[in-house]
Amino acid sequence: MAGYTPMMQQYLQIKSDYQDAFVFFRLGDFYEMFFEDALKASQELEITLTGREGGGNERIPMCGVPYHSAQNYIDRLVEKGYKVAICEQVEDPRTAKGVVKREVVQVISPGTLMDQTGLEEKENNFISSVTNFEDGTYGLAFTDLSTGESHVTLISSWQEVIAEVYARESKEIVIDPDFSLEKLNEMQERRPITVSHQVGAELHEEYELLVQDLQQDKLITTFARLAHYLGGTQKRSLDHLQPVQLYQINQFMKIDLFSKRNLELTETIRSKGRKGSLLWLLDQTVTAMGGRMLKQWIDRPLLSKEAIESRLDMVMTFINQFFEREELRELLKEVYDLERLAGRVAFGNVNARDLIQLKRSLERVPGIVEVVNRLHHPYAEKLVDQIDPCERLTNLLDRGLKEEAPISIKEGNIMKDGYHEQLDVYRDASRNGKTWIAALEKQERERTGIRSLKVGYNKVFGYYIEVTKANLHLLPEGMYERKQTLTNAERYITPDLKEKEALILEAEEKIVQLEYDLFIQLREEVRTYIPRLQALAKIISELDVLQCFAKISEERHYTRPSFSDQGEIKLTNGRHPVVEKVMNSQEYVPNDCRMSDDRSILLITGPNMSGKSTYMRQVALTSILAQIGCFVPADEATLPIFDQVFTRIGAADDLISGQSTFMVEMLETKNAVTNATQSSLILLDEIGRGTSTYDGMALAQAIIEYIHEHIGAKTLFSTHYHEMTSMDQHLPGVHNVHVSAIEQSGKLVFLHKIKEGAADKSYGIHVAELADLPKPLIERARVILHDLEQPEVAKPVLAVKYEEERPAVVKEEPVKVEQTEEVASVPSSDDQQLSFFTDAKKNDGPLKGKEKQIIDKLKGLDILDMTPLEALNTLYELQKTMKKKS
Repeated sequence: MAGYTPMMQQYLQIKSDYQDAFVFFRLGDFYEMFFEDALKASQELEITLTGREGGGNERIPMCGVPYHSAQNYIDRLVEKGYKVAICEQVEDPRTAKGVVKREVVQVISPGTLMDQTGLEEKENNFISSVTNFEDGTYGLAFTDLSTGESHVTLISSWQEVIAEVYARESKEIVIDPDFSLEKLNEMQERRPITVSHQVGAELHEEYELLVQDLQQDKLITTFARLAHYLGGTQKRSLDHLQPVQLYQINQFMKIDLFSKRNLELTETIRSKGRKGSLLWLLDQTVTAMGGRMLKQWIDRPLLSKEAIESRLDMVMTFINQFFEREELRELLKEVYDLERLAGRVAFGNVNARDLIQLKRSLERVPGIVEVVNRLHHPYAEKLVDQIDPCERLTNLLDRGLKEEAPISIKEGNIMKDGYHEQLDVYRDASRNGKTWIAALEKQERERTGIRSLKVGYNKVFGYYIEVTKANLHLLPEGMYERKQTLTNAERYITPDLKEKEALILEAEEKIVQLEYDLFIQLREEVRTYIPRLQALAKIISELDVLQCFAKISEERHYTRPSFSDQGEIKLTNGRHPVVEKVMNSQEYVPNDCRMSDDRSILLITGPNMSGKSTYMRQVALTSILAQIGCFVPADEATLPIFDQVFTRIGAADDLISGQSTFMVEMLETKNAVTNATQSSLILLDEIGRGTSTYDGMALAQAIIEYIHEHIGAKTLFSTHYHEMTSMDQHLPGVHNVHVSAIEQSGKLVFLHKIKEGAADKSYGIHVAELADLPKPLIERARVILHDLEQPEVAKPVLAVKYEEERPAVVKEEPVKVEQTEEVASVPSSDDQQLSFFTDAKKNDGPLKGKEKQIIDKLKGLDILDMTPLEALNTLYELQKTMKKKS
C-alpha cells in the first residue's frame, strides 16, 4: 500500500477484510467504490465509472452512489447474489485528527436482508449453515434474520442436505473454508446460492439461551457457526432471534427436489413463478405471516393423524361458521407483519410509522379473541388461551406516538403532547414564545405610536426590534438597548426579548433531540416485548392459514378427507386442483382412483395429451392437501398417510450439470426406488422413452417388478408400451387402467376419463395430426404404420425403402422378439400399432421344415446382447432366406 494516500490506505486495509463484498466507502454524501469494486459495480449498476488520484502511478477507478438513495443500489446488488459491506465514518470529522476513522458497520447479503423493499412479504428469507462431522453426518441450521426464527437438524446424507437447503429456498449458505469443493459444486449445480465462510463455530454467551433445549453438541456447533457469522456481519445485538427449533426430516412427509418441481408445489416448471402452482391456488391468506406459514406447511405435510385431524376440525368449523370466518378475515386484514416488525425493532431500524403499524395491529387482537371464542371449538379455545394482547404495549404506543408521524426519526413531530413533561415545556415555549413575540410587536407599536415598528430575527443577532430612522424621534431616550445600525434603520433589544429568545431557540433545538431520545427509549421498551409479539404472530398466522383452507375449500367445493390404516386410496370424482381452477368455466372431467394393498400399482395407458400425467399429479396433490390439513378436490376421499412422495413426470434436460433427459429420468427413478417404503407414493410417467425401445421396455418392466416385489409402495405408472399391460397376469398387485379416447370422423377426441383395462391404441399419429404436422408427413406415417402392422414379424419398412441408397444404414425401429417357447405372427388391424410381445398360442397349424429352421435360429440368438442395428440386419437376412425358400 506504500505510495497511496492515507485515505486510500485506509480503504485498502478495510477491503482486505471483506474481499468477497463490495465495500461502500462513505465519503461525504456518497458511498464510493474503488479498484475492482468500481469496475464491476459500474457494470452491474449501470453507473458512471470515473477515477481519482490516490498517490499511485495511475488514476484509481472509482464510482459512487448518493447516500440518500444507496438502498436501491444495495438491493440490486444483493438480488444478483453479491454482498455489500457498509463502511461509515465513526467519528466527527470536525474533531478528527488526520483521516476520519471508518469501520464496516454492517454486511448486507442475500441471506441477511432486513430492508422491506428487498424482501417478499409472503416468503421467508433463510440463510443456512452446514457443518460436516467426522462420522459422515451433517448439521444443518436455518435462520430467517427478518423474523428471527431458527431451525436445526442432523442429516445422514449429502443429497438430503441439498434437498433441505433448496426446500427452504435458502439464499445463502455458511460453511467452513475447508468444506469439500466437490460437494459445494454439486449443490451449486442445482441452483446458484451465495457462499460465505465462517471459521469459528464457538457459541457466544449471548446465544446460549437460544440453544438451551438442544441436547447434542453437534446441533449446538451447527447453529453456533451460523450465529457467529450473523453477529460478525450485522455487528449489533440480535435480540429477536427465537430459540432454535430442533426438527427431524422424518417428522414430515418427504418430498424431494424432483417431486416438488414436477408437482409444481410452490412454483411452475416453465415460468418459475407462483401463478399456476399449488401455493398460488391455496393462498387466500390475508397476512404476510400467514402467507409464509402456508408455504412452510406445503413444504412440510404432516405425518401425525391426530395433528392433521385437528387442523381439519378447525377448517370444518370455519366452513360451518361463515360469518365468524369473514369477520375474522376483516380483522386479520388490518394486522401488519408482526414478525418482521419485531425484527426491525431488535435490529434498530424501526421508525415511528412502523410502531404505529404495530399499535394498529395490537388494537385488533381483542376483536380476534372475541371472534375465535365464538367458534366454540376446543382447538380454537386452545389457541385463544395462548394469545397475549400486549395491552400495556398498545397503550404505551397509543399514548406516545402521533398517528401521522414522519418516516425519519430525526425530524421531530413524533411524540404526542402530554407524553413527556419537559417536551411539553419546550413545545409550549416554542409555540407560545412565537405568540409572545407577535404580541410584543403589537404592544410596542401602540406604546410608541410607530406603526412600522417590527420584531424580526436573524441567525447573527437573534430577535430584535427594528425602527426606521424616520421614526427614531418618536422613541423615548433609553427605552431600548441599541444593537445594530443599518442604513435606514436602527435595531434594538430588551432584556425581556433576549430572555424569551433564549427560551424559544433552546426549545426548538431541544425538541428534535428530545423527541429522538424519547423514541429510542420507546423502541427499547418495545424490544422487551419481542418474544411475546413473536408468539402472538405464530397464533395469528395459524388462524389465517386455517381460515384460508376453509375459504378455498368452500369456494372450490372440496371435501374433508378420511384416513385409512390399511393403505387404501378411494377418490370419487377427484380433480386436479390447479388445472380445474385454470380451466375456469370449462368443464373439468373428474376421475376416480381405487388402490389397496392388492391393487398397489396402476398401469396407465392411453394417448398423449389425454390426461395421464394430470391424473397422476392429482392423486399426489390430493394426498399433500390432505396431510397439510386442507379439504381435497373430490366428492369422497379416503387416503393413507404417505411418508414420502416421489415423482418422475415430464421430460427435462439438466444442461447445467451436463445431464440428458434420460439421465435425469434415471436419477429421479433411482431416487424413488432406493428411498421409497411401503407407505410411499410413487408417480412414474413414460419411463424408458429416452432410450431405444428394447432398453426402455426392459427398464420399465424391471422397475415395476422391483416396486411390486421389494417395495410395495402405491405406484401410478403411465406408459405407451402396450406390451407391458400383460404384466397384470403374473403380478397380482398390478392393474390396468386407461384414459379413454374415441375417433369421430377420422379425428381424435379425448374423453379424459379413466377406465378399467388397458388402452387398445396409442393414437400417436392422431396426436401428431392435432399438432398440425404437414399432411404428407402424416400420410407417410400412416403407410409406415400399416406396413409395420402386417403379419410378418417386424418387417423393416424403412430399411427396405432406402436399402438401395443406404444399404448399410438403417433407422432403428422398435423390433423385438420375446424369448418364448414358440413365436407367432402378430395380428394386424388398420389402426393398432405394432405389438412387440406375441402369443404363441395364436399360431394355427404345424410349423413347416423351413419355418422351423428359422425359428430354431431365432431361438438361438441372444437378443439382449445385440445392438438394434445387428438385430435388424439379422432379421433382414432371415427374411431374404424365407423369400428364397418360398
